[in-house]
Amino acid sequence: MSLDTVKNAEQTPDSVQPWAELGLKEDEYARIREILGRRPTGAELAMYSVMWSEHCSYKSSKVHLKQFGEKAPASDAMLVGIGENAGVVDVGQGYAVTFKVESHNHPSYIEPYQGAATGIGGIVRDILAMGARPVAVMDPLRFGAADHPDTRRVLPGIVAGIGGYGNCLGLPNIGGEVVFDSCYQGNPLVNALCVGVMKHEDIHLAQASGAGNKVILYGARTGGDGIGGVSVLASETFDATGPAKRPAVQVGDPFQEKLLIECTLEIFAEKLVLGIQDLGGAGLSCATSELASAGSGGMRIELDTVPLRDKTLSPEEILMSESQERMCAIVEPGKVDRFLEICEKWDVIATVIGEVTDGERLEIFWHGEQVVDVPPRTVAHDGPVYQRPYARPSWQDALQADAPTAGRLLRPATGEALKEALLAVAGSPNQASKAWITDQYDRYVLGNTVLATPEDSGMIRIDEETNLGVSVATDGNGRFTKLDPYTGAQLALAEAYRNVAAGGAKPLAVSDCLNFGSPEDPDVMWQFAEATRGLADACQILGTPVTGGNVSLYNQTGETAIHPTPVVAVLGVIDDVTRRTPIGFAEEGQLLYLLGDTADELGGSAWTEVVHGHLGGLPPKVDLERERLLAEILIAGSRDGMIDAAHDLSDGGLGQALVESCLKGGKGARIVVPAELDPFVFLFSESAGRAVVSVPRSEELRFNDMCGARGLPVARIGVVDGDVLDVQGQFTVSLAELKDAHTGVIEALIS
Repeated sequence: MSLDTVKNAEQTPDSVQPWAELGLKEDEYARIREILGRRPTGAELAMYSVMWSEHCSYKSSKVHLKQFGEKAPASDAMLVGIGENAGVVDVGQGYAVTFKVESHNHPSYIEPYQGAATGIGGIVRDILAMGARPVAVMDPLRFGAADHPDTRRVLPGIVAGIGGYGNCLGLPNIGGEVVFDSCYQGNPLVNALCVGVMKHEDIHLAQASGAGNKVILYGARTGGDGIGGVSVLASETFDATGPAKRPAVQVGDPFQEKLLIECTLEIFAEKLVLGIQDLGGAGLSCATSELASAGSGGMRIELDTVPLRDKTLSPEEILMSESQERMCAIVEPGKVDRFLEICEKWDVIATVIGEVTDGERLEIFWHGEQVVDVPPRTVAHDGPVYQRPYARPSWQDALQADAPTAGRLLRPATGEALKEALLAVAGSPNQASKAWITDQYDRYVLGNTVLATPEDSGMIRIDEETNLGVSVATDGNGRFTKLDPYTGAQLALAEAYRNVAAGGAKPLAVSDCLNFGSPEDPDVMWQFAEATRGLADACQILGTPVTGGNVSLYNQTGETAIHPTPVVAVLGVIDDVTRRTPIGFAEEGQLLYLLGDTADELGGSAWTEVVHGHLGGLPPKVDLERERLLAEILIAGSRDGMIDAAHDLSDGGLGQALVESCLKGGKGARIVVPAELDPFVFLFSESAGRAVVSVPRSEELRFNDMCGARGLPVARIGVVDGDVLDVQGQFTVSLAELKDAHTGVIEALIS
């Protein structure tokens, strides 16, 4: 097959091209021809197809995502916002922290181990590209029904991939979530988060400027794995027959990535780089077009100089390959030799593949023949923008009307029935211990982990002299969001915000991963529009700007979409990690206080799911000012020594929080139900804006004065005591019985 050059494209305007097979629509292909004034070459068509895919271009979501900028609250902490590889915030003492959460959903269903492993690798390189040393990872996960045969296929591989790659990199995995629901059966969600630390002056951006500066590709050789990988896989709906795109999944090498990390950090330390970009989704197509479009000139690339694992790859395949562990840097000519010397020291392959030009085009050559001549911005940033039709689903009103009232769903009315319900919820796959999963991750490598799963948030010390630290929590409830997308997204933010504050850290900023079904379905687009609006509004009120994130659409098999699942990550800062607050009740005699108001709010709750298999009604109400007040109390209580343990109330309500805090601390509790509350509502309501805390007796007066002065409702509900959970007048259950119900559930289901 002869090479399709730019000259050939000009001379053969009517050549038939496989634009549809590459995922382009007819009008998109026509737009490419209009931009170029001719038909594209095969290499150009490959670049546009991957860069204009849903995964890379956000063509269905851009019109809604702009709210995150338009409604962004003023923030003194924000250093780098949306548009770069990851957001960066100021955490004080000259330190900056970068963090981001992204998805690797579709590849992980097809090839669980490699899909999940390369999800970790990709997000780590995003953080590295900002100039930061990666210090921790997290993994919010969603699977199908826990007892489904395909969950037994997917879950062990995904967990092994996350642990295998992250452990080899020497990065602690400090948190995340594991949720089971049949709606994720054909579309598990593998979201990955990384946190990195740097000094302010070390921030790097993805741009190529300065004519004559060299473009250096370094890291692993380029192979045939991942061609059209995440960019294509994440831009279409699986059909009901299942996956058939195994070769498109990338293959990771964590040892190569570890070398790449250390090599890159040394290059940064010597200030050898003007701009840098990792090669993730869309590979070289993305790196070259984004670097050039963000710079002040053009770029010329000699594609045949790219180091290959497979010498038979065509120019199109090289440009589309998503082979892992690769980065692209812009380096001044006088610094190239030192750059290459450092790469050789770390056994990292590095090759000058081109240079920045003073023109306005991205030009790519193959053995002297020009195969690409495009305006780089049209590839990287000026893709299609769709105003997808959306409308409130016809079934939404009926779903919300099906509220879990006492008349509809039988509620436990005796102490023994309450105990059975508590054990059932605590022993359900979603609320049971995830130790079988998290024990496969190294949570304490590097020695700076302060809090990790099953705590409310993960916390890392970033300065060993001052004990400055950062905390991160990820949350999202697809059941709440299906009931009401606007409120559900706000509840996800509120819970993550609350979790960070419960550990004693001040929430600063947000990253999100928005997981939804097909954007071509008006029902799904309505869910997306409402959830995005809700999240933007809530971030504005809480003062936590969105610094970046990811949209994952087409999480759908045939006509069946997942629950709308916005996963929200909140990052906070704590001046002294020795003041952090764990969830475990560890000191007998300490007093237990319930903070916040409890109402009869059971829509989408763990109890309705576990006991009745029900989903209907409305999710709990959101009061963001109350969330802010609660956070202030939790942070001040932690800082000033008034609180020894704190646990937010969310899935499973107070009952589940008591189970987890008792088991984590190894101490029981005696609990008194307030006279004004029904015992069932007291234990199982999932009202937002609440936490349970343990207060030393010596601090009780000061703690109550603080809450009273700030106007936060508090109720003393018990005391830490013994080795049983005693809900007085209702039931008593031993910690041993709680442990039996709460542990061993996951391994039993998937073995």
